[in-house]
Amino acid sequence: MASRVVCFSGPDGSGMREVAAAVAEQLGFALVDEEVIVVAAASAGVDSDLVADVERRRSFIERAFDSMAAGADSSAFVVSGVLPQGVDGKPSDDLRAEIRAAIEEIAGRQDVVIVAHAASHALGSRPGVLRVLVTASQETRLERVAAERELDDRDARRAVLASDAGRADYLKRFYGEKQELPTQFDLVVNTDRVTPEQAIALVMVAAGG
Repeated sequence: MASRVVCFSGPDGSGMREVAAAVAEQLGFALVDEEVIVVAAASAGVDSDLVADVERRRSFIERAFDSMAAGADSSAFVVSGVLPQGVDGKPSDDLRAEIRAAIEEIAGRQDVVIVAHAASHALGSRPGVLRVLVTASQETRLERVAAERELDDRDARRAVLASDAGRADYLKRFYGEKQELPTQFDLVVNTDRVTPEQAIALVMVAAGG
């Protein structure tokens, strides 16, 4: 059965986001990020305390998908590396619940590629969902991050280690998982040697596209 939802996860420097964008384009799926709720709040011009407004969130998701269907640039609805913050600088329980709810609602629309830290955990039991991890060795990722962001080796290493720590904390806080395991995904692609084109082809086959 062809997948109607494809969830991507992967660390900085793995090439995950580029692969996800290409897969979404080839499948003709919408490309969205799990932090759409943050965009919804900003779009509505509301305070963070009102981000959990269910109807406003649903309204934003409907508008986002309608715009994508009309041919608008889906990147307008993609936000990278943003988490709503609670009063102590950490995501509150309510906001974490709202992000999970937004992921569920987005997946419910189907024909969507979700680029997220841990959407695979939220949607793992849902039929028609393909969970993809795009990864690479730390050495490869350091080289890529240094080149992409024009950083020296020390700053690239700091950036990668900080990003990895953030992803691990996210997974633990949202889903109680101590670490990300290959068995939590349906397809794992190591881009150390697999080219982006090959990675895209592999996901397309797995998705039934």
